[in-house]
Amino acid sequence: MTTVFWFRRDLRLNDNPALNAAIEEAFASGDKKVVALFNIDPKVFDPASDKQKIYQNCSLVKLNDSLNGNLLVKHGAPEKVILEVALKAKASSVHISEDFEPYGRIRDNKVEELLKKNSINLVRTGSPYAVSPLRVRKDDGTQYRVYTPFYRAWSAHGWRKPAQLPKDLPSWFLPFKSEDLPKITSDFQIKDCGEAAALKTFENFLKNGIKGYGENRNRPDLNGTSRLSLALRFGEIHPRTILSQLGDSADHEVYRKEICWREFYADVLAHHPNSETVSLDQKWELMGWGDSKTHTKELKKWKLGLTGYPIVDAGMRQLVETGWMHNRVRMIVGSFLVKDLHIHWLEGAKWFMEHLIDGDIASNSHGWQWVAGCGTDAAPYFRIFNPTLQALKFDPNGDYVRTWIKELRHIKDEAVHEPWKHPEGFKFGYPAPMIDHNVERDHALAMYEKIKKR
Repeated sequence: MTTVFWFRRDLRLNDNPALNAAIEEAFASGDKKVVALFNIDPKVFDPASDKQKIYQNCSLVKLNDSLNGNLLVKHGAPEKVILEVALKAKASSVHISEDFEPYGRIRDNKVEELLKKNSINLVRTGSPYAVSPLRVRKDDGTQYRVYTPFYRAWSAHGWRKPAQLPKDLPSWFLPFKSEDLPKITSDFQIKDCGEAAALKTFENFLKNGIKGYGENRNRPDLNGTSRLSLALRFGEIHPRTILSQLGDSADHEVYRKEICWREFYADVLAHHPNSETVSLDQKWELMGWGDSKTHTKELKKWKLGLTGYPIVDAGMRQLVETGWMHNRVRMIVGSFLVKDLHIHWLEGAKWFMEHLIDGDIASNSHGWQWVAGCGTDAAPYFRIFNPTLQALKFDPNGDYVRTWIKELRHIKDEAVHEPWKHPEGFKFGYPAPMIDHNVERDHALAMYEKIKKR
């Protein structure tokens, strides 16, 4: 009988075990027909940023090309769409890569119940991770709450080799006419996307970018990262494909650890679904963080990149303009929001998810909790980044700041990081610092001591 493969965060053909399973079942039944389906789910699509929607459209176009125009796009609630397609195709099963995010798990369980009532199986094979969440555990069966021991256990667990796409491809079957992709009114453009682009980006990174990665990844003024976060977010490349090509050098090891951070946070969220919006360590809620109602003006300046701290403002402007921000800068702007402005990390997490193309719920929520000191990390609240010292260290010539802050392009070299010391620092309208970092740092530490005594 025909099978259905439901694409989600796996917009590729290669190294896709769930797709392979759908193909193998179709061949085993003698039917050889597979429906390649993508569901535009309004609960997922509507809240996404325009940039993320544009990128998804681009990736779906590429996927459709690789399927010779046989991708079935259907809009609507998944409980309705998946069953409708499966019944129309007279399918024996619907195949998926397992989703471990809170909404995805609930959605899949609902779809599974409806399919089962119609004698159709929902088959889960693999996941968007090298090691699926909930698998890496301590000897006593409990989860890891700290990254370093998780990394050791994750490495020891290991992962399978990339799954090869079957040589004999199925007859792609369209039981309905495919619907149009959503039209997005925006001037934003994507340079490249899709599986082929992701594989090429990774190949170039291995040839030209990974040497020196351990140091260069922290420099926003350099092209020192892999730039694969978007491809991983949409599943245009599987992390196992990446890991299979990494060696034992120090730079390769650092990059492998970066891949593991993504898997660690996915594991934490799978164990604690409410941690998407709730601090894991609840004692830090006693810090008295502000929110969008109590800190309206301060939050607005942070969002618009008008704090008066160049490295912070450069990052926030890069985010809004491009839908991406360098990871080191993400930590700096996050620390500034929580530790300098004393605003709840959730406000920052929401803003990031509104603008990041690579926005991943697990990595975003737990990355913010890491910065805030209320998550899994062993280092607590007293880790506070000094934005100016961070800028001088990781953007030593000021090139990153000048790229994103036109009001400061007249200031040369590292002096751009401290415009308040320059005679013409505010000549073109750049604002003075909205707060004194040293004062706010002391305030944050005082609050930390107060909570610790409780």
